[in-house]
Amino acid sequence: MYSSELTQAQIAVTDNAKVKVVALLEEAGNQVEAVRVYVYGGGCSGMKYGMTFAEQKEPGDALMEDGDVKIVVDPVALGFLKGAEIDYADDGVNSSFVFNNVFQSVGGSGACGGCGSA
Repeated sequence: MYSSELTQAQIAVTDNAKVKVVALLEEAGNQVEAVRVYVYGGGCSGMKYGMTFAEQKEPGDALMEDGDVKIVVDPVALGFLKGAEIDYADDGVNSSFVFNNVFQSVGGSGACGGCGSA
């Protein structure tokens, strides 16, 4: 059973990402409670990671609350994210959340063994 409290030890969130999460939540106003981190896909290229707004915390969700930063993760996604770091990168042209060290959570290397690489 997962704790309902999400800690920095489970998923690290950089200061840049926290600032952006707060800005997104402020822009959304009272319509959302938190930012939800989710995973999807799989296969050779591995899981894909994304973020969206959460209108409410669902039963079983883990919540990270640090001041105005509110992030929720469901138990399945948390299994793929433990040990990962969420960062926000903005180089002036492109900006996005970046998920680092995601393969640590599943013990993989990030390489696909069946893609024809020698």
